[in-house]
Amino acid sequence: MESRTTAVVIDLARSPFARAKEGGGLRGIHPVDLAATLMRGLVAKHGIDPARIDDVILGTANPIAEQGGNIGRHAALAAGFPPSVPGMQIDRKCGSGQQAIELAVHGIVAGTYDLVIAGGVELMSLVPMRANRMGKDSHGRLLRERYADGLPHQGVSAELIAVRYGLAREALDAYGLRSHRLASAFDDPFLVPIDVPVDGGGTRRAAFDEGIRRDTSAERLAKLAPAFVDHAAKKLYPEIDWRITAGNSSQVSDGAGIALIASERVANELGFRPLARIVGSAVVGDDPILALTGVIPATKRVLARTGLSIDDIGRFEVNEAFASVPLAWAAELNVPIDRMNVHGGAIAFGHPVGASGVRLLGSLIAALERSGERRGLQVMCEGGGMSNALVIERMS
Repeated sequence: MESRTTAVVIDLARSPFARAKEGGGLRGIHPVDLAATLMRGLVAKHGIDPARIDDVILGTANPIAEQGGNIGRHAALAAGFPPSVPGMQIDRKCGSGQQAIELAVHGIVAGTYDLVIAGGVELMSLVPMRANRMGKDSHGRLLRERYADGLPHQGVSAELIAVRYGLAREALDAYGLRSHRLASAFDDPFLVPIDVPVDGGGTRRAAFDEGIRRDTSAERLAKLAPAFVDHAAKKLYPEIDWRITAGNSSQVSDGAGIALIASERVANELGFRPLARIVGSAVVGDDPILALTGVIPATKRVLARTGLSIDDIGRFEVNEAFASVPLAWAAELNVPIDRMNVHGGAIAFGHPVGASGVRLLGSLIAALERSGERRGLQVMCEGGGMSNALVIERMS
């Protein structure tokens, strides 16, 4: 019997994650151009003939305006790839970039792809969250009938998780402080400076993640007011005492990330030294009220599918949408905090939602290389109560 095709990660590249506001480091660049710049650089770095690329899969959580119109295809053309290279755009909310990678893996394992560019881009300064709804009802009558009280804002869900797991404000803030301190000490090997056009000609260089607060402290974080107080939610969920703040939540950001995924056979044929082998993946749906707890069943499912246990995994990346998410995950799965998010996370780096999956993968690979551990797992919570999980094995 022919052995199963294995997918491997050849390399990654991500932009700095910039603040999504006036004066942010990536303001002035188009999302197509940002993705294309990373794609062109990664292909040139490895001497790849772009005509060999079977597909370009890019995730974007808000596929509208500058991010509409199939950004995968547009970025491939903008990068100078031949017209024969197709592209597509996908939306699985915060997991869009990770889902793009997993779709590339699925195509390779199925034998329909050999070499794929996958990742995501999100310029939240250009296309804010929920802009794709255009002020319209995106739920419909039947969904409203099923959830008569409505689906809460994710900030409210994060509050509900904190209540369920008994996470005090002090614990949430301490976790936020940890994220900034670890991120401050991390020199990401996959971060690529970006030259951003400026009015009147010329460029300026975006070279670092703008969200990392090296000078923050427990005292400063303690002074921040709750960020998601909702008067309607107060009536529905009187148990919430409102402890989620900007200091223990991910930051709204601009950024992009690209991964080069190949079959192991083609990687060997082209003389690549892959960074990691994909062991398995899973996607789940979970309670849309808590919304962010899908990381727990997603982790359990991918471990079951791969025949592994928690103890077989050396390092974990659990997206820091809010501090309550990784803390609840660690409590539920009995994972020591020092094995999780060892370079910090979205609370410090920021969370350009379509692109974060690539940052997690790069951080996980770096963590495995630096620790000497063999396997890693990354898991992403997603709007609507979904989650993607991915297990990799270090090869370098």
